[in-house]
Amino acid sequence: MNFYALIIGTEILNARREDKHFKFVRDELQKQGYELLATFIVKDDKELMKRCYELIKNDKNSILFSFGGIGSTPDDLTREIASEIFTHKPVVRHKIFEQDIIDRFGDKAYPHRVHMADIPEGSELLFNPVNNMSGFSLENRFFFVPGFPEMAHPMIKDVIAKLCSCRLEKFRYTLLAQTSEETLINQMKLLPPHIELSSLPIFKDKKANVELSISGFNKEEVQKHFNIFVKELVSKDILYKLLTI
Repeated sequence: MNFYALIIGTEILNARREDKHFKFVRDELQKQGYELLATFIVKDDKELMKRCYELIKNDKNSILFSFGGIGSTPDDLTREIASEIFTHKPVVRHKIFEQDIIDRFGDKAYPHRVHMADIPEGSELLFNPVNNMSGFSLENRFFFVPGFPEMAHPMIKDVIAKLCSCRLEKFRYTLLAQTSEETLINQMKLLPPHIELSSLPIFKDKKANVELSISGFNKEEVQKHFNIFVKELVSKDILYKLLTI
């Protein structure tokens, strides 16, 4: 599964609000052994949102968490755009959601709030534990929730728990060596694509150092490849230290 977060909010980009969604999703996925592939923070802009949704839809392994834009004000664009991109149809009135809105707001459900029930055809409702104003999902892959963290986070936490019922365990080995990245590039090229590489250049006392870390789901395999880097450093009498994994 390739996990994406799309955070919609002009108010984040113009510094009127601080984003709280990225860290939440990252940490919840990590608890299950998964990681985000990408996160986008975008303005409430139709064309930009369409391009982001298209990119994510075109990844056959994508899982989307979309935050914001499902309310009833004119700047709430998500429902209509999601319907266009993911179903190629206009929004339709979800009768159960419509009744939830009426039950909560009575006559004040009209003329505006009731439009929150206009969502993509085939949507499943996502329960909102704060006020029962639902989010929605499509294909059990694309999940759309409010921008309010106190509403959105319990909804997404429940989704992640269901999607990631089998926790993955990832193994990581890290070292800090008193050399430049250049020294280890040949060994880096030997890593298979499914072994994740992180090489971070660091300057300490005006001298080049490198923090090298590799990770994967097969402990023995990751350790074997890590030892190749260690042997190279030892053979060249380069000082290094192992860091906490």
